[in-house]
Amino acid sequence: MKNPTLAIGDSEMEVLNHVWELRQATVAQVHERILQHRKVAYTTVMTMMQNLAKKGYLSFTKDGVTYVYQPAIDPAQVRQDLLSHLMRKAFRGSPTALVQTLVSQEALTDADREAIRAIIDTME
Repeated sequence: MKNPTLAIGDSEMEVLNHVWELRQATVAQVHERILQHRKVAYTTVMTMMQNLAKKGYLSFTKDGVTYVYQPAIDPAQVRQDLLSHLMRKAFRGSPTALVQTLVSQEALTDADREAIRAIIDTME
């Protein structure tokens, strides 16, 4: 497995989420899912999946002439790496500043805040 880079765009993340949900996927399957929300060329999805494989996020096998992609890295690890990168870049490495920003957002419901409190309580 190649070392993954944190350079992952929004569209690549969208593709990666679809592969995670499907556990393995062809370009056609991911393309079909994306078309439910927006127009995108098949070749664009194919290029993104190839790039994600080059970056180490996906691996693939060949089934005849079809490439079947699967996650090369656990989704939780990818999320952790991306969040750690964001924390270092935008919050000077401060988890407190990151959490403060998150919990002060208006879009966060009372139920969300309570769930976050419960997670922290279980860690203590």
